[in-house]
Amino acid sequence: MSHRNARLTVHGRRILVERVLAGRPVAHVAAEMGISRPTAHKWVRRWRAEGEAGLWDRSSRPRTTPHRTSAAIEAQVCRLRTGRKLGPARIGPVVGLPASTVHRILARHGLNRLAFLDRPTGRVIRRYERARPGELVHVDIKKLGNIPDGGGHRVMDRRQAMDNKIATTGRRKNCKPVIGYSYVHSAVDDHSRLAYSEVLADERRHTAIGFWQRANAFFAAHGITVERVLTDNGACYKSKLFTQTLTTAGISHKRTRPYRPQTNGKVERFNRTLLDEWAYLQPYTTNQERTDALADFLHTYNHHRCHTALGGHPPISRVNNAPGQYS
Repeated sequence: MSHRNARLTVHGRRILVERVLAGRPVAHVAAEMGISRPTAHKWVRRWRAEGEAGLWDRSSRPRTTPHRTSAAIEAQVCRLRTGRKLGPARIGPVVGLPASTVHRILARHGLNRLAFLDRPTGRVIRRYERARPGELVHVDIKKLGNIPDGGGHRVMDRRQAMDNKIATTGRRKNCKPVIGYSYVHSAVDDHSRLAYSEVLADERRHTAIGFWQRANAFFAAHGITVERVLTDNGACYKSKLFTQTLTTAGISHKRTRPYRPQTNGKVERFNRTLLDEWAYLQPYTTNQERTDALADFLHTYNHHRCHTALGGHPPISRVNNAPGQYS
């Protein structure tokens, strides 16, 4: 590839050929363009042999690499990586190669990062993305412990937090205080990553159905027609009533294979962001305070937060004709 100070780019090589074809001596054209005569002859010769394609840069990769590691050893390196999750420094002594060579082999096969692998099986994770908004929406639920009034152990020490729980729940000191859980229902569009969430009291089927109807209205307000919904195998999603609700609206329902959260990975990753940037972002003194902060987080996530999978742009940038896109 031509560097920024190169005398000849593809456009410059084309001008060189045109001047030579006009009858100018190659030596004169080379002097005018600040290059050597052998270089000028080289590009003219390539153009005559290959035409326009001959003016483009060629790969610097050699035609043959006789000292490249054999396929059998590369296969052994890949087996040690996927089967035992070993790194280059530990694989090298086993196969008799330097760690740097092992790293190049792993990079060549897409195994140089453990994040690329499914940890239980060692298989390379096949990442996918739908072509348009609404083609697939991921739905999931995240369970969070409620915060007692006055705050939990993130605000005060654990002994005070325990006393605060007892005071909030009205339990005796010899009984374990139980303040319950909140359930964060979330829906994430596969293509745009546009997200909608609500904090609800349970994860029953009627609650899940009500959430989806409101989430569907949210997507419709942004010009997205949902075609398919992907969920895990939670009891509320296995309900026939939930599937019938989607079918009535012309939406297909698909569930992941059991114990395969990677399939529903976009909403699973959103749940992690939800915890880091909302639920555990700061100490909250009440459960309602944390719930109220969700709306601000969602607006920031959808309209302003940079998303690495979207080239550094927010999810709203992939939504066509979205109201308030630049707000």
